[in-house]
Amino acid sequence: MKKTILIASLFLTVIMQAQDRPQPKPGPAPVINIGKPQTFELNNGLKVMVVENNKLPRVSYNLTIDNAPYAEGDKKGVADLASSMIGNGTKKMSKDAFNEEIDFLGANIGFSSNGAYASGLSKYSGRILELMADGALNSVFTQEELDKEKAKLIEGIKNQEKSVEAVAGRVENVLVYGKNHPNGEYISEETIKNVNLADVLNEYNTYFVPANAYLVVIGDVKFKEVKKSVEKLFGSWKKAAAPAVSYTDPKDVQYTQINFIDMPNAVQSEISLVNVSNLKMTDPDYFAVLLANQVLGGDFNSYLNMNLREAHGWTYGARSSIRGNKYVGKFTANTQVRNAVTDSAVVEFFKEIKKIRTEKVADDMLKNVKAGYVGNFVMQIQKPGTVARYALLAQTQGLPADFYENYIKNINAVTADDILRVAKKYFHEDQTRVVITGKASEVLPGLEKLGIPLFFFDKYGNPTEKPVSKKPVPAGVTAKTVLDNYIQAAGGEKAVAAVKTLSYKGSATIPGAPAPVTYTSKTDAKGKFLVDVSMGPMSLMKQAYNGQTGYINAQGQKTNLEGETLADIKAMAYPFPELTLRSNSAIQLKGIETIEGADAYAIVNGKTTSYYDVKTGMKIADMTVTPQGNSGVTYKDYKEVKGVKVPHTIIVNMGMEVEVKMDEVKVNEGVTDADFN
Repeated sequence: MKKTILIASLFLTVIMQAQDRPQPKPGPAPVINIGKPQTFELNNGLKVMVVENNKLPRVSYNLTIDNAPYAEGDKKGVADLASSMIGNGTKKMSKDAFNEEIDFLGANIGFSSNGAYASGLSKYSGRILELMADGALNSVFTQEELDKEKAKLIEGIKNQEKSVEAVAGRVENVLVYGKNHPNGEYISEETIKNVNLADVLNEYNTYFVPANAYLVVIGDVKFKEVKKSVEKLFGSWKKAAAPAVSYTDPKDVQYTQINFIDMPNAVQSEISLVNVSNLKMTDPDYFAVLLANQVLGGDFNSYLNMNLREAHGWTYGARSSIRGNKYVGKFTANTQVRNAVTDSAVVEFFKEIKKIRTEKVADDMLKNVKAGYVGNFVMQIQKPGTVARYALLAQTQGLPADFYENYIKNINAVTADDILRVAKKYFHEDQTRVVITGKASEVLPGLEKLGIPLFFFDKYGNPTEKPVSKKPVPAGVTAKTVLDNYIQAAGGEKAVAAVKTLSYKGSATIPGAPAPVTYTSKTDAKGKFLVDVSMGPMSLMKQAYNGQTGYINAQGQKTNLEGETLADIKAMAYPFPELTLRSNSAIQLKGIETIEGADAYAIVNGKTTSYYDVKTGMKIADMTVTPQGNSGVTYKDYKEVKGVKVPHTIIVNMGMEVEVKMDEVKVNEGVTDADFN
């Protein structure tokens, strides 16, 4: 089996774009005139806001049920299931007929357990509203649909269990809010299996009610016509209010501490510094806090990003966020960095938080931050969806009538003294919870030297013992014996040596991509290598080495491989590079680590560490240090092809996981010298 060198880097280049870009400085801010909604309320409590805007022949409807958050306990996920089932067929129309008419109208209609959304051409506005109302109020819930949605949700949960990002987010919320708080509980396979059809119906009947519901209508419509239609379609919605619930607000930790979650498959660390926040949009501090956050980590030129990304090159982006919330929320500052600099990144986070708490922001920076923030506000206000959101926020958060008209004035009124004052109040340094999810064997030694108290948790936020990073290697085991065992497990010396060419062809689904990605790789025992990642007929990334020269072609730009990168390719461009690696005196057996739930020998070869299962001898994974950060490839689903065992699934990990399932694997066929040119 060839080592899939640089696969993760290839996928990383394909799907990762620079997350932050400097924004051009806008000109003088215009006067903001947001359309004032005309309002009315139905007897059942539904509040309706209509903004007539005939600039485009379009209309949008946003139904939001603003219930207080509530915990679901051992049936967490019932609201998610209700969300996926609402609108899947009604008492008047089948699911297929409903969706076909939406397509015919060229409309977009969606539903959730706390509302609905619809948009389309204004000439179909009446029918679009009818369909949305029908789906929202007359949904049919069947056992068949529930079973389908439960299966999809459980599959999604399983796929996330190895996602470092997903685990980090889950545990952060558990630790900050507590498992019994609506923001701290999490969906699991067990809680989903606890949900039955009666639970979904009860969820819908209890919480999908009009007492706290708002319908915002924006577009090329007439108020009188909308009012008449809404009264007809929603007037029969039974008057009811969701149960009143309240929870104890979470508190910050008593002293700054690191909460560590061990993820042995992590190729980089997820770092998040968290404080509880009770900031409201009506607070006098609101606008100053917004700009303080921009200075710290909300802008490309922020303290955090300029430090961790620009000055040190440790990450694609370091950021912070805080919002005005109706309910308790949190301030977070986070990033993702390679394992080797995890401890250093924590130090720099606190350095920048201390800076904004003790030093006035420079006049030029504050001026630029204001300009960028105002410019973004002006751009967003042109969008109907933004107007709808602002109209809703004004109602649900009790904002003054002129809140958005005065928005720019209030932003520009913030001073450097204001920034300093609110930074001390909202960005803490002595009561910060630092949540780090990463590979203990590589990051714990550095973190322990920081002198910050360390506490350990599992993937579900339960306290646990300090992870055992490495286990002793049995006597007599060396890097060579591990590679010998691998070759034997893969089919034996004779069978492995007989492999002259090896080719893979598979596919992967990447979140956000418009179509599946096709993956092709080929190697030749003469030391030749090819990887091609494409979408349909278009090649997204191609890397080839013909035994003498190599190149990488990405997004239409061809770059010749040279130096260290070329040397890495040259060394590993074989179907089974272990055949020659075992005679390399430079390789080292680092120890035994836990990978994919199994003990594995870790063999270091330059910037790459390969892991071989202690019991089976098979290769489990490769982890490679790249200029962009660590990347990893996991090998699974070994099957025999012409006497040798090769993986039929690889999982590429670069902060997110991309699973490539092989459609075909060929040994000693399907490869020519022309493939590598």
